[in-house]
Amino acid sequence: MAVRLDDLPLRDDLRGLTPYGAPQATVPVALNVNENTHPVPEAVADDILDGLAHALREINRYPDREFTVLREGFAEYLGHGLTREQIWAANGSNEVLQHLLQAFAGPGRTAFGFAPTYSMYPLLTRATGASYVAGTREADFTLDASDAAQQIDSADPDVVFLCAPNNPTGTPLRLDVIEAVYEASRGMVIVDEAYQEFAPRDERSALTLLPGRERLVVSRTMSKAFAFAGARVGYLAADPAVIDALRLVRLPYHMSALTQAAASAALRHAPAMLSMVDDIVSQRDRISATLSALGYEPHVSWTNFVCFGGVDDPAATWQGLYDRGILIRDVGLPHSLRVTAGTESESTAFLDALASLRA
Repeated sequence: MAVRLDDLPLRDDLRGLTPYGAPQATVPVALNVNENTHPVPEAVADDILDGLAHALREINRYPDREFTVLREGFAEYLGHGLTREQIWAANGSNEVLQHLLQAFAGPGRTAFGFAPTYSMYPLLTRATGASYVAGTREADFTLDASDAAQQIDSADPDVVFLCAPNNPTGTPLRLDVIEAVYEASRGMVIVDEAYQEFAPRDERSALTLLPGRERLVVSRTMSKAFAFAGARVGYLAADPAVIDALRLVRLPYHMSALTQAAASAALRHAPAMLSMVDDIVSQRDRISATLSALGYEPHVSWTNFVCFGGVDDPAATWQGLYDRGILIRDVGLPHSLRVTAGTESESTAFLDALASLRA
């Protein structure tokens, strides 16, 4: 007889939980997991391949445990006077967040996020043995600085997650909210800027708030704007003391030599890698405008996706699009769906298919 999960001596706090996962299906147009659907530029890909080839010559040796060159590359890319001592990286931003929770949360502690927000926050929290507390947002998914601070003061968490801009809604997060939450908190405040490159260019990053705030962390990823989702590279900026704390919980040599080489090469070509951002933003805004014209209710987005309400039957609409070769995401919000801004042809295919469902 096959052994079931319940037959194993699993931790009690993991029983009944569902693993994270979005539908994986082979369809002509996949716009469900906020990938950058533009390929890496050929010239950049060639340089990455050269870097990988060089790393392979020494693959019999352990990689640089401190991934020094990569940290220097991230510091240069982020700017704001950051140094490599303030940078950390891991295999995707989820592992970065996991390291933070392992160091600052864990059994008997709590993490807090304002719902709806990134679904991995509670999963990562519970996997590290901590408890997760969900706060609330305004009806339009924004956060008010005073209300947010009051919620933090009441919950008194050890770790606070602030998704800026927010996933799955795309909602911008003002810096005054981050400042208010930090002042109200005694624990770590993590600002997840996975989609920051898609925000308006003149908007300040939470990186500007780091000086003098030793409990503030700003997390980023190469998966979105850098079109590097398959490479699994995330990173953060924080006080050097925070970086020391993360060394206590990371696995030895957690970043492979191949990952370091590929990411470092990509960073050397940051302008080329980011050249597609403007096109993605253009498609995002085009999708929002067309959704409004079709009678839907797109939410303000500073990301590479659009969350839209006004969907009478999300399951039927999702299925209708899937039947037409278009895969988007039902994120569990009432009467809402979420679509990634793809290339012009992918975005057109989605909009045409959605319009045909309205006909």
